[in-house]
Amino acid sequence: MSSLLQGVNLYLIGMMGVGKTTVGPLLAKHLGYGFLDLDGVIAKATDKSINQLFAEEGEAGFRQIESDVLSQVCAFTKLTIATGGGIVLRRENWGYLHHGLIVWLDVPVELIYRRLAEDTTRPLLQDADLKGKLRSLLEQRTPLYSQADLHITVQEGETPEDIANRIIEVIPNVLKPQASH
Repeated sequence: MSSLLQGVNLYLIGMMGVGKTTVGPLLAKHLGYGFLDLDGVIAKATDKSINQLFAEEGEAGFRQIESDVLSQVCAFTKLTIATGGGIVLRRENWGYLHHGLIVWLDVPVELIYRRLAEDTTRPLLQDADLKGKLRSLLEQRTPLYSQADLHITVQEGETPEDIANRIIEVIPNVLKPQASH
């Protein structure tokens, strides 16, 4: 598999709470890749939590920082990168993402809701109607997420290992082997 990927990064996209940060390290291990959580890199680089950045910079300011960090991260190879749910909102980010293989983890809203119902660390979810907010965000982002190279629909009860294995199984379907000379 690694020879087929030839060091190309894997970018995991999808709504918050779909499991990108959980599945990512499993994929990375299987591929012999490193793993980065983009939000973690942003927090470390700025010495601020994502919540702090949203509060101080606003969403637009955060998205600019996110794009700047993504532009630097995409220069590396052999990485599996869990992105933030809104990474797809800026056109410039697609230029960076397309340097790698983009995998959309698609999870039903009901399941995301159950996963995030008690999570107070997500700045975009500080809303009285959490389920409505999730539906709205997903509706807005689905056309963007659907531009991914791979679309993995996650089912209730699937383990992170199951999901990682499914991704590994379908990667060859979207990669063309290099012609040998």
